[in-house]
Formats: sequence, C-alpha cells, structure tokens
Amino acid sequence: MFPRTNKRKAISTVLTTMIILVASVVLGTGVVIYGTSLFQTGGQQEAIAVQGVKLWVETDRSIAWGAAGIRNTGDKLVSVDTIQIRGTSVPFTNWYVDADQVRVSTDNFQSQFNHTGTLNNALYTNGLMKNDTDTGGVCAAAYAAGGYIVQDFDDAGAKSPICLKKSTGPQALNPGERMIVYFRTQDGVFSPVDSGSATSVSIFAGKTGAPTSVTVGNP
Repeated sequence: MFPRTNKRKAISTVLTTMIILVASVVLGTGVVIYGTSLFQTGGQQEAIAVQGVKLWVETDRSIAWGAAGIRNTGDKLVSVDTIQIRGTSVPFTNWYVDADQVRVSTDNFQSQFNHTGTLNNALYTNGLMKNDTDTGGVCAAAYAAGGYIVQDFDDAGAKSPICLKKSTGPQALNPGERMIVYFRTQDGVFSPVDSGSATSVSIFAGKTGAPTSVTVGNP
C-alpha cells in the first residue's frame, strides 16, 4: 500500500501575487524617496561673489592693506576662511570684518572702498588703518571697545558707517548674507615699487572662490 501523505497548507496564488505587488510598491517608493533626497542634496550649492577688491601700498614704507566685499550667493552656509596674495595667506588676526546686515547694506556693499591712512604710535599696532568719521555715532560702542576700524563711505552722508571688528577665525555667512573685510598683508609681500602693478587676490570659502586681478594703488 502507498504511505499516507499529510496535506500541507500552501499560500494561494492570489495571496502570493498580492505580496509581490505590495513589495514592489514599497521598494519603488523607497527608491523614489532616496533619489529625490540625492537630487535635493546635490542641488544645494556653495558659492560666493567677491566685488570691489582693492589693494594699497604706502609709497614711503612697505605697509599694504586691502579691502573686499563678499556675498554668499549659494544656498548653503559657508565660512570664508582664506585671503591669499602672492601665495601668502593673510592671518585672521589681520582681518577686520563687518558682517552686520544692517550696516553692510546694499549701498555700502557696492561702495568704492577707501583708505584712510595708517597710524604709527604707541597707542595702536604699527600700521593700523585710521578710523574714519562718526566714531561717536553708530560705531561708538565698537570704537570705545577697541579692535575696530570705522569706515564711512560717504563722509557722514546717508550711508551708515561700518564697524570692522578684528577677526579671530573664519567668517560664517548664511545664504544671501554680505560682509566687508579690510585686511593688512604680511610684511614683505609688497614694497612701494609695487604701486601700479597688477596682482591677484584669492578669497575662498573652503573650495569655493577664485582669484581676482587687482591693480595695486597707494593711499
């Protein structure tokens, strides 16, 4: 006689088809979400725009200053961390920055940056740029605290003076934000004979940025 076999329950063809369909939908949805996330992440860009770059060297001593306006034109937070001239980086302690979005208005940002001369006495670091007008106005507290350079681009006109604070490290800018920086180059990078010559100023936020060609002027 043939041995008796037990009947085993099996998944029906309809249920199997349903499981396959549901698994396909879940897997497809996951792929779409992952692909969308990658697209959104890849679509965010780091970018900065640099304008109004100036360089000045004094004709009687080798003290050189520069200035620039920098704006975050991307859609990610950036940290401006490099100002380099002739292969030499300007140390953060030689940066003077104003990133207050009220003072660094569009008008101030698009101004012709000026040089107000340098100081050489026991009260200030040798070669520090002089403060401009209105030290008793909007920049009074900053001026009294020290470590600031005050600049007024329209001589007490409609434009607010800017209060450039001595830096200690990279300057963070949110998307759309602006900053104005004045910087003193390292000693020996320029000499008086460099006045009128062309050189490049490289300003970067990480890997974002590019060199800008500038003609060296004198105050």
